[in-house]
Amino acid sequence: QVQLVESGGALVQPGESLRLSCAASGFSLDYYATGWFRQAPGQARVRVGCVDAKGASTFNEDLVKGRFTISRDNDKNTVYLQLNSLEPEDTANYYCAAFANRDSCTLPRLTQGQGTQVTVSS
Repeated sequence: QVQLVESGGALVQPGESLRLSCAASGFSLDYYATGWFRQAPGQARVRVGCVDAKGASTFNEDLVKGRFTISRDNDKNTVYLQLNSLEPEDTANYYCAAFANRDSCTLPRLTQGQGTQVTVSS
């Protein structure tokens, strides 16, 4: 079964960091571009960033402002999203999706996970 499972979300204070994981099963994630997205209650889903099969990443800089990074661990079949200098506005459900190509996070989507909740509050 092709599946992505996110983990690592938590309640943190402003300025703190988190590392989210996106673990794949049933397929090799390193063959596919993988994107991170987030959705806050009552708001539209927004793409956070994308990493291609080679490990090169791009970001929604209006949202990220240089604070986040994406990395791969192919041995663990996992993609990570490192969140630094978190702000209350970053509060959302974060989820990952794998896309059916190596180079970009463009449709069609191969699969996506259910998400992990990040809450930033003092």
